[in-house]
Amino acid sequence: MPQFPNKVRSKLPRVGTTIFTVMSALAAEHNAVNLGQGFPDFMCHPDLLKYADEAMQKGLNQYAPMPGLLSLRERIAEKANELYGADFNPVSEITITAGGTEAIYSAITAVINEGDEVIIFEPAYDCYAPAIELCKGIPVYISLEPPEYEIPWEQVRKRINPRTRMIMINTPHNPTGTVWSQDDMLQLEKLTHDTDIIIISDEVYEHIIFDGLEHQSVLKYPRLAERSFVIYSFGKTYHNTGWKMGYCLAPETLMNEFRKVHQFIVFSANTPLQHAFAQIMRQKKLYLDLKYFYEQKRNLFLKLIDGSRFKYVPAAGSYFQILDYSAITNEKDTDFAVRLVKEFGVASVPVSVFYNHNDDHKQLRFCFAKENDTLEKAAEKLLKV
Repeated sequence: MPQFPNKVRSKLPRVGTTIFTVMSALAAEHNAVNLGQGFPDFMCHPDLLKYADEAMQKGLNQYAPMPGLLSLRERIAEKANELYGADFNPVSEITITAGGTEAIYSAITAVINEGDEVIIFEPAYDCYAPAIELCKGIPVYISLEPPEYEIPWEQVRKRINPRTRMIMINTPHNPTGTVWSQDDMLQLEKLTHDTDIIIISDEVYEHIIFDGLEHQSVLKYPRLAERSFVIYSFGKTYHNTGWKMGYCLAPETLMNEFRKVHQFIVFSANTPLQHAFAQIMRQKKLYLDLKYFYEQKRNLFLKLIDGSRFKYVPAAGSYFQILDYSAITNEKDTDFAVRLVKEFGVASVPVSVFYNHNDDHKQLRFCFAKENDTLEKAAEKLLKV
């Protein structure tokens, strides 16, 4: 095809194909076990498939209301109250989105203007900074150091200034598997009190938390909830990431701005799937017991690689486990991740890609949201490294 004659001025000149796509393609090319991209390789609950099919067969296939089906928003409001003691109006303070990423993008676009600073804790999920940059905002990176990846609150305090418009948090955390404590939330509450700082709280792994820990949602802290966009994902909870369904909770003033953007990105999310989720959410045990399901998978994966040369701190949440390979090689994590696919047949994600300056701590991220035999095959290969 003839090339467009004028040079295109990229709005994201430093952004290429995501590492998840790259590693998954490499895994397919080399027939490797793919523990890189974060999606399950098992089926979602059969009732959910049945509910979605019934909705389609009933002809519920046209546009949903822009904010989402009210019946689904009512289920979400009920859940937020039961789990976190938060009262949200399903009419004006909850919006169904085309996945968590769309919700994050809409929230950032709704309130970030040119020159606004947004604090990001890195390693950070890769959709945060590009969305800020598209709005001509300025990402302000605060690095978390392994193996604990604790929040350096004194450093956060020093980075806050009159240009700070937003702080983005993520717990349970992707990629490290760490979780915020009650003290972390109180520190954030103290720092943002009497400011105009807005919070985006990425809580898509809210139900995947281990070892008796409790998810510290901002919804449990009224002074945080009143200034927050809180993002969730149906895909992470119900094992269907390809359906691209999520939702956002925010006070009405913020939600009004959110919906102004959301309506012009997707207008509304998938209608029959909204009907299906409205029904499956009545089966509360499915999300309340999810932590036990994934804790067993984490434990199995770590038991299987016991005796390998990888080092680790067990993930406290999410369905990702960080493995430290510093005892194996001094290669860059990006190089070692590629060699791990080509020579040993296991795909992972190098953690340095989650840092703005590609900080290399000799760590790889592995997804354990897999069938047990998939984990067994991967572990057998990792033991040979």
